[in-house]
Amino acid sequence: MRTFSRFHRRLGTDAPVPGQARSAAIALGTGALMAIGKTVAAVYTGSASMSAEAVHSWVSTVTEIFLIAAYLAARRPADTGHPLGYGRESYVWSLFASIGMFVVGAQVGFWRGLRQLDLPDATTDYRFGYIVIALSFGLQFVSFIQAIRFVRERAVERDLGVLKHVFDTSDTQLRAVVTGDFMALVGLVVAGMGMALHQITGQVAYDAAGSMLIGVLMGVAGLFLINVNRHYLAGMPLSEERSRAAVKALEAVPLVERVTFFFAEFVGPDRLIVVVRVVIAGEHDQAALSRILHTLEMRIMEHKSVARAIVALATPEERERLR
Repeated sequence: MRTFSRFHRRLGTDAPVPGQARSAAIALGTGALMAIGKTVAAVYTGSASMSAEAVHSWVSTVTEIFLIAAYLAARRPADTGHPLGYGRESYVWSLFASIGMFVVGAQVGFWRGLRQLDLPDATTDYRFGYIVIALSFGLQFVSFIQAIRFVRERAVERDLGVLKHVFDTSDTQLRAVVTGDFMALVGLVVAGMGMALHQITGQVAYDAAGSMLIGVLMGVAGLFLINVNRHYLAGMPLSEERSRAAVKALEAVPLVERVTFFFAEFVGPDRLIVVVRVVIAGEHDQAALSRILHTLEMRIMEHKSVARAIVALATPEERERLR
């Protein structure tokens, strides 16, 4: 989640971009270097907060591997065995990443802080730790700003605010990147404050509390992402607001007298399957109706978010209710 422009823009679900392997390697390498630096600082200073941040970075680096797998799965083209594509598989990999953040990060950070409370005070020189935190914060802040800019571009397309798009988007990898970057910034601030208060007051409880708070933050973020991925794996329908807008657009199409049934469900990041029943105006023979329905399906599938559209005629009972 460090180099967002390289990671999400080049491994997203849009058109293929050359250099994917190199971009992913740079992102992973940057994250690993930050994790190594925090680990060295944690060993040198003995800070529980810095140890929690080191664990946070290692978990984030492993999480990036899962997210890369999720992106690659989402980009696989549909085939005879998977006519809707492999988008749902991306939610499985994202779920693994969320579980890792919750179990490993929260447990290690929280319990490391609890153990620190029982240890004698051993205030040390935290200058090296502060340098690592400052450098990490700078890199993380750049990544977060790039993420927000990318989210803003996507949000404008849907006439949404940045926060609403982050919470509502079907691209759970994007949500994980933004959430991870934000939590990393908060974690660095918490670690720096815990170390500073320990050094100023001589009370090791501040450093321990910093570690525990980082663990709690990772746990909350992990649970949030787990819950989101659970919903998409179970089947997430299109929101009522967007469904109404889609129905209105369909009923504006010539020959479509009425839409009697509309259902759309996400089958991957920004990918939908749409099922519609319509009343066709006028009298047409079977061949003409088949061509009209096929044309409607092709027209719906022109939308970049629609993986498959199925259009059928309204049942006689539905037509009768409209009279």
